[in-house]
Amino acid sequence: MLKITIGTQNKAKVEAIQKGFQEHYENIRFECLKTESNVSEQPFSDQETIEGALNRAKNVLRMTEADIGIGLEGGVTETLYGMFLCNWGGLVDRKGNEIIAGGARISLPAEIGRGLRQGRELGPLMDEYTHRTGIRQSEGAVGIFTDGVVTRDAMFHHVVQLLIGQLKYREKQNG
Repeated sequence: MLKITIGTQNKAKVEAIQKGFQEHYENIRFECLKTESNVSEQPFSDQETIEGALNRAKNVLRMTEADIGIGLEGGVTETLYGMFLCNWGGLVDRKGNEIIAGGARISLPAEIGRGLRQGRELGPLMDEYTHRTGIRQSEGAVGIFTDGVVTRDAMFHHVVQLLIGQLKYREKQNG
């Protein structure tokens, strides 16, 4: 049995991970634990977002007897073209192998970028912007700004598929 510990209890992230692994593996047991990313509440670069994902994966692996720890992290990154949403995943196994994958990017409205530059976190900003609560647990900013064409769980599912693909490639190479 493959034991996977997920470094979050966020519904969209958990569903993306479970769906991804169930498409490619049988006999899996999942455990979801709240863990620290050891980065800012609002990661503000690709580097910080990658570190957050890897830290979550490493932290949950240390907390359990799982075979694999997985962390997903959403962040933002500043470009010459404005503020962009970014997302990264990290997978760590008991042998110390680390796999990293990144996903979709979309530009954020100027008013959201201003709020982020003032030190605000994207989740609460999105709740205010949409006059709703819990956006990060459902469609996420990506779902709002793509009119539901791409949702947060779909975006993270793609990252998980990239992680799994690399894992399967390594498994094949190592016999």
